[in-house]
This record gives sequence, structure tokens and C-alpha cells, in this order.
Amino acid sequence: MQLSAEQLKDNYQTVKDKITQACRQAGRNPQDVRLIAVSKKKPVRDIETLQELGQTSFGENYVQELMEKYSQLPETTAWHMIGHLQRNKVKYLIGKTVMIHSVDSLALAEEIDRQAAKADTTMNILLEVNVAEEDTKFGFKAEDVPAIAGEISRLSHIRICGLMTSAPKSDDPQANRPYFEQLRRLRDRLEIEIPDAPVHELSMGMTQDYEAAIKEGATMVRIGTAIFGARDY
Repeated sequence: MQLSAEQLKDNYQTVKDKITQACRQAGRNPQDVRLIAVSKKKPVRDIETLQELGQTSFGENYVQELMEKYSQLPETTAWHMIGHLQRNKVKYLIGKTVMIHSVDSLALAEEIDRQAAKADTTMNILLEVNVAEEDTKFGFKAEDVPAIAGEISRLSHIRICGLMTSAPKSDDPQANRPYFEQLRRLRDRLEIEIPDAPVHELSMGMTQDYEAAIKEGATMVRIGTAIFGARDY
């Protein structure tokens, strides 16, 4: 479904307003929550419309699509890789993305470290946690995260910035609050156990539950459909 520029702007403002309202209800500063506009399967002109409104951070699920859009948009665009990432595609993202949200194995982290070393840079990453332990989703089990984070934190060209999760689909947004709370508690534990890593970010909450995620401490919400409309696959 392709929205008009006006519809897109209205949706964007509605989401921004709801983020502000959720922050105020939780006693948080709205500036502490970053909106990642998930632009997968959406045209460059939609991204340009949001950039005119000041939106800078965009999330993509597929490396090839991210690369195509990267070549067409300003360098000031902050790209976030949020989809499942294969090791053989890591090399395309180094220097083009500000953060990889979906690190779900030690082997993937090691490949990111290798490719970042080649480019003489450090890559910001999040560890993906399958908090609800759904069979259809990627990510570490919550119980395994402290040990694996300790190993990954020793890699010299990676910076663990926090955790990411995708909660189960539900008609009741409040049903996912326990998963968001669990991720926040896990983040808090890592902040103590890995004091040298800036483990602050919580990337959690999507169209159906981002307000609940904000109330549980989300620092980044990944929102696509509520802004861009439904996708045509």
C-alpha cells in the first residue's frame, strides 16, 4: 500500500506524539527514545518525505535493499540493520550502517569484528535476545546472554551498545510488557558485569507495542507499518 506524502506525514506525527505521551506517562524524557523508521519494502521517496520532517534514523531488514537505498540518499542518513544477518554479507555494512541490531551468534560477532578491523573502524552492535523463546525467531536465550556478552566484549573492533528483542505478536500490547521488563533487567545486569562496554540501548517495541516498550525502558523503537502503511510482498 502506497501512502500519499500527506498521509505519511500525518502518520509520522501521530507516532511522534504517541512516543512523547508514553514517555511522559512513564516519567521519561522523550529525547531519550530514538525512533527508527523501518523502511523495508518502501520507496526512497517515502524516506525523503520523512527526512524533510527531520527523521534521520531508518531501519532495513535486507542488506541488498539497504545498499540500494544507501546509494540514493544523503550520507547523513543513519542506517540501522535490524534484520537477520548472514555472515557473508557483513562486509557490505561496515562503514554504511551506524548500528547492527541483530547479532545473534558469536560467529556473526567475530565476522563483524574481522570486517571492521579491515576497515580500521569499530562497529556498534546490539545483541538480539529471543526473550519469549519463540521457535520462529532468531536470538540468544536470555540465560546465555551474560556469558556470550563477556566473550564478544573482548573483540577489539566491536562495541556492544545494548540489547534488542522482537516480542510476540499480540492483540494486547500490554501482554508483551513482561518480555520488555525482562530485557531491561538483563541490560541492567550487563551494565554491572561489563562496565567497560556502553551497554545502554534497548531496541524493543514495534508498531503494535511500542508504547508499552517505552514504559519499560526502550531507548529505540522500530516502527514501520504505523508510519509507512502496510507492505506489499
